[in-house]
Amino acid sequence: MYKVILTLSLLAVSGAQATRYPLTVTDDLGRKVTVKAEPKRIVSLLPSSTETVCALGACDRLVAVDEYSDFPAQVTKLPKVGSLYQPNVEGIVAQKPDLVLVSKYGDLVPALERAGVTVVAVNPEKYDEVFSKTLVIGRLLNRETAAKNVVAKLRADIARVEILTKYARKVRTYFEIDPTPYTVGPNSFMGVLLTKAGAENVIPANLGDFPQISPELVVKQNPALILGVDLATAARRPGWTTIAAVKAGRVRDVPKDLNTILGRPGPRLGEALLGLARIIHPELFR
Repeated sequence: MYKVILTLSLLAVSGAQATRYPLTVTDDLGRKVTVKAEPKRIVSLLPSSTETVCALGACDRLVAVDEYSDFPAQVTKLPKVGSLYQPNVEGIVAQKPDLVLVSKYGDLVPALERAGVTVVAVNPEKYDEVFSKTLVIGRLLNRETAAKNVVAKLRADIARVEILTKYARKVRTYFEIDPTPYTVGPNSFMGVLLTKAGAENVIPANLGDFPQISPELVVKQNPALILGVDLATAARRPGWTTIAAVKAGRVRDVPKDLNTILGRPGPRLGEALLGLARIIHPELFR
């Protein structure tokens, strides 16, 4: 059934027109940016943007990436130009890019603009933005048809998992992404994935998308499953031995590869959802 859905979706978008340049877009910093011609030399400062560019069939246009970009394998051979918070501006400019993709965070844009570089901030944080920002990058690169196809496939991959978890028992879950501790709110892209994987997020939405919380809140919320922490660490925290998940030993440290994909709002979101669902509802995948 999903093969049929995907095929029809791809056929529906096959007639997209070519991007017309110069192209002016409003980026995630609220800036109006004009791209004069189809970008041929691209620098990506976000792993998710790097993966999206490659998923659109434009990997050969990347001339440099940030130090965390490692997928697909071919990007590991490209020059590394630092990160959003510790960028190598000189290294970026030396690549003579006609487009640099950045986040709305960090303070990289002014320095690159002074050097005459075209910079666009594309920073998906909400679930729906993963799809809309893919389309934005597709438009910037004159790859609109490819972008629509990537989105259609991604939605189909997600639907395959949802059909399994839709009627499964919702497991009250706390997902820690940093031991400070930071977690995921239900409206963030990771929070939506958590719900789609068959969990009930114990973090209130009003705390934000990626809030720093007090450990006492986790004790109060008493989740049945804890992700992102190992059992020994959880048991050492004051009061956490009273939590249902700790008592039952249902504390799971997310595998490194899966954790990496979960943190990247890009074309592998379906793969991330599948990995998360296997942890939350292993009984569905036996």
